[in-house]
Amino acid sequence: MLHDDRREFQRLKLAKPILATMDSANALILDIGMAGALLEHYGVTEPGRQFQLTFRWQGEDVTFACEVVRTSVVRQPAGDGKSKLSHTGVHFAKPVGEAATLLQDLIGTFVGRILAAQRSNAAGEDNHAKSAAILSSLGEARRKRTHGYVSYRLRDSMWWRVPTDSPVQPEDGFTVAAWEDEAELETLCRTYEESDEEGRQLIRLVAELSVTSSSSRA
Repeated sequence: MLHDDRREFQRLKLAKPILATMDSANALILDIGMAGALLEHYGVTEPGRQFQLTFRWQGEDVTFACEVVRTSVVRQPAGDGKSKLSHTGVHFAKPVGEAATLLQDLIGTFVGRILAAQRSNAAGEDNHAKSAAILSSLGEARRKRTHGYVSYRLRDSMWWRVPTDSPVQPEDGFTVAAWEDEAELETLCRTYEESDEEGRQLIRLVAELSVTSSSSRA
């Protein structure tokens, strides 16, 4: 399973929602992460309900078996009596086929674009372009036998590289699988330094691609 109750997962808030289906009903994905998503849909549901969520990425169907965690009605029916509108948080219980790999690619691509767009001065563009490429590759299956994680912590303008057994994302940096390339991560550290809090949150989100892949190989 992709969900782990011991830690809070990061999520990407989508500027443009993704069209999806909850079984056969239409829905919009408002934000998404490696462990779950926030959906907007007509009608009501209840915690514990299980269903299949499907959306498209790069011409492929991405399908997860999901479970409802929380739900609330955000708009009551209008005078014409049409259905209530709900926001529902779900956990991804099980990927179908290559869904986990496609989701990693989606998140890495979206976050890379956002971070690259945040920099408008010429001095930062090349660095952020490199970072975007690194972000899109984090979490790919690698054949190295290195296990565990490494936490990069920014304290008093200095980076601390700390081996750890915990996949938790720290508030003052990010955690990745121990197999990730150190030279690439140095570029990511520089991007982290230059980013605002929103950008740093996005970097932590994509770092979860790396730790999730590592966990799946354990």
